[in-house]
Amino acid sequence: MGGVSGLIYSSLPVLVFVPVSSVFGLVPAIVAALVVAALILLWRLARKESVQPAVSGFIGVGICALIAYVVGESKGYFLYGIWMSLFWAVVFLASVLIRRPLVGYIWSWVNGHDRGWRNVRRAVLVFDIATITWVLVFASRFVVQRHLYDADQTGWLAAARIGMGWPLTAVAALATYLAIRAAQRALHAHAPAAPDDAAEDATEAEDAVRES
Repeated sequence: MGGVSGLIYSSLPVLVFVPVSSVFGLVPAIVAALVVAALILLWRLARKESVQPAVSGFIGVGICALIAYVVGESKGYFLYGIWMSLFWAVVFLASVLIRRPLVGYIWSWVNGHDRGWRNVRRAVLVFDIATITWVLVFASRFVVQRHLYDADQTGWLAAARIGMGWPLTAVAALATYLAIRAAQRALHAHAPAAPDDAAEDATEAEDAVRES
């Protein structure tokens, strides 16, 4: 969850890998991508920023580079991302099917909330919708990039990796934000009245009885 900077940093190794591979070959491209990932990590350390996204990114680049080396083709660099997209599409979809929308659980975990939202039907519904949005994002990435992989379109694979990264993530993030706002309103409406409010309501009811 590296924010906007994380999205930018995650794209740089790809932007370096593809042209270097086209000009100099696979091994130099792998080295170049790893060097870029390492420089990003050092840059974050120098700026005293959170290094967790950079460390994760470096590990991800290393895995992609290893797969490309084992496969022996530049397009192998994208295999990890392609199959991880399918994996997350299945996980998010399964969470909706079993009535445990993953977006709701992630929201609870990140913000330290309990899981009381599961008892509010409207909250579960909006988290279902947000989770399905992520399913569509991951599934579309898998379908498109898998097709380009099979067609040996490495350049277009890189374009799809970046083009289906930022824009689709923004759409899913917006859907998640709206779902969280709607869930919060549903939880607030479902919450029991505070003791002071309940006492005031009882007093008003007694006054109404006396007046009648």
